[in-house]
Amino acid sequence: MKALLDRLLGRRSGTFDMGDLRSLQPVSDSFGQDRGTPIRRYYIQRFFEQQRNRLKGHVLEVGDARYATMFAERGAKIDVLDPDPACPAATIRGNLLTGEGVPRGCFDAIILTQVLHVLPDMQAAISVAEAALKPGGCILATLPCITQVSRFDMDRWGDYWRVTDRGARALFESSFPVSAVETSVYGNVLSAITSLTGLAAEELSSKELDFCDPDYQVLVCVVATKPTVPLTSTELLNHA
Repeated sequence: MKALLDRLLGRRSGTFDMGDLRSLQPVSDSFGQDRGTPIRRYYIQRFFEQQRNRLKGHVLEVGDARYATMFAERGAKIDVLDPDPACPAATIRGNLLTGEGVPRGCFDAIILTQVLHVLPDMQAAISVAEAALKPGGCILATLPCITQVSRFDMDRWGDYWRVTDRGARALFESSFPVSAVETSVYGNVLSAITSLTGLAAEELSSKELDFCDPDYQVLVCVVATKPTVPLTSTELLNHA
């Protein structure tokens, strides 16, 4: 694999050797998980490291408590939302699309890690999550842009969407004021190519992983904060 990476980093016009890339099969079809840390997971962890000060009070995560457990402040109350009665980690049985079973106005932070793109209506889910926040609370969301299809999700409930940072902003601005939505991106041409072919984060250097090229967005991240006071009628019109 080192020869592949060397070629990717040092290619010159007309001299590129396809080498190990000339294959119809990826090195790994499980996002590199069988080789180490998936590159998308490396970026997700970087995002939460940078946002950990927001994970306090009452924190809700969907599916499991992986990132809440890793990054929420000591003493934070952590709940896990899942509509499936068979989910062993769930403390709240609720539907993020319909709002059924999801408490309103309860949470200081909601973690949506690789969740929205496997739902058929992302805007509906964002609206339900916004209603579940306390005033001043925030959603921390990650969404894929350049990535393979998640076959696990596709075969069970669907893998519907890929978005850029601008697309993510448009989605969240349907439920939050423009000034309350922050986006960030992770990735570059090298990490995009290697993640698609199934290499792991350990097979790249931190310098290679952390270089950001917004034209090659592997992961898009959003922080959306609920206003502490209700919007005025003028603000509501501007928001709409």
